[in-house]
Amino acid sequence: MRTTANKLISDAEQTAIIEMRHAMHREPELSNNEWKTQERIRETLEKFGLAGAKTFHKTGLYVDIEGLAPGPQRSVAVRGDIDALPIQETRDDLPYRSQVPGVMHACGHDMHASIAMGTALALRRMRESFSGRLRVFFQPAEEAEPLGGRSIAENSLLDGFDAAVGFHVKPDLPAGTYGALAGAVTTSADQFVLNLIGTMAHGSSPHAGVDAIAIAGAFINEVQKVVSREMPFEDGAHITIGTIAGGGATNIICPCVTMSGTIRTSSVARRNILIRRVREIAEGVATMHRGKAEFSCTAGEPPVINDSVMVERFRRLVSETMGESHFSDKKLPISGADDFGFYSTCVPSIYFWFGSKEPGNEVGVHTPAFGASDDLLIPTTELTVRYCLELLKS
Repeated sequence: MRTTANKLISDAEQTAIIEMRHAMHREPELSNNEWKTQERIRETLEKFGLAGAKTFHKTGLYVDIEGLAPGPQRSVAVRGDIDALPIQETRDDLPYRSQVPGVMHACGHDMHASIAMGTALALRRMRESFSGRLRVFFQPAEEAEPLGGRSIAENSLLDGFDAAVGFHVKPDLPAGTYGALAGAVTTSADQFVLNLIGTMAHGSSPHAGVDAIAIAGAFINEVQKVVSREMPFEDGAHITIGTIAGGGATNIICPCVTMSGTIRTSSVARRNILIRRVREIAEGVATMHRGKAEFSCTAGEPPVINDSVMVERFRRLVSETMGESHFSDKKLPISGADDFGFYSTCVPSIYFWFGSKEPGNEVGVHTPAFGASDDLLIPTTELTVRYCLELLKS
């Protein structure tokens, strides 16, 4: 459904935003394989006179819009992620439903990228009304390693910037509602692999061996006490054991068990402490059972930390332009990770939510029936444009 005309977004820009969302949704691409999406975005930018987009992380793009007005030379970045998920879509009611078997935009990245593109197009047209620089990232690989957000930090693409803006659809907020909270709004996500090593023996002589399965069972029980007894509740800490494998015969004492999982927390200060404690418990339990532990951990996304001043400015903007009822500061449970956390480690940042809950669109993200209305796109793009203008001017 087309939204009504908007004073900040031209008719041509509105059409481009909706068409981009539909095209991305019909042809979703998985993390680090967003080649068609990259080219589609580049072509649309160039159609509107925005040439010179640069490539990063192989399948990503970013484009700079330089303001032509006199004033403070501030630099603001906007992120729109572009990758899809390996999920089979079940929404037969959508005329733009996925045409790629087993792949769909189940997390709203088709909307995020379209809003980011609309922001770039509008501010390019309005460039004589502001000073400074807007950089819009069309970021790949938010969902899977190697992460696009990490490339932003490692390649210093935010050096010299004053602020970064990210956003995400939120199915548990009513459509037309926007939300933001100061502080941590996601958790980190660090992946670990643990090999528990025992000694093989025949099942009739268990004393002759060291049972790696018994070590694994003890570790699973003990490691959860780190969360329940050592981490503050508000950290939102989680330890998930996602895979476990070991044993080859019913009558053999298992010599090795391998498991992998994820360690999450919203606390920057206690992130490394939590990882260290998981390692210590693995090694301690293994030693207690006369075995050994080999623990490795790969750093994933840091938590997204919202700047309190940016959140207050966003709240004020929503209240003034849409009404106080359109802003929600409801403290929702912190869960999940987003590599926008890499942005917030580099510059003051905001990661706001736009609600999508309404009849027919009530299920959560990362599900085969997820959906959100086109009607959310233009108002959210307009809000993003207004917010970026405020950040650029002060």
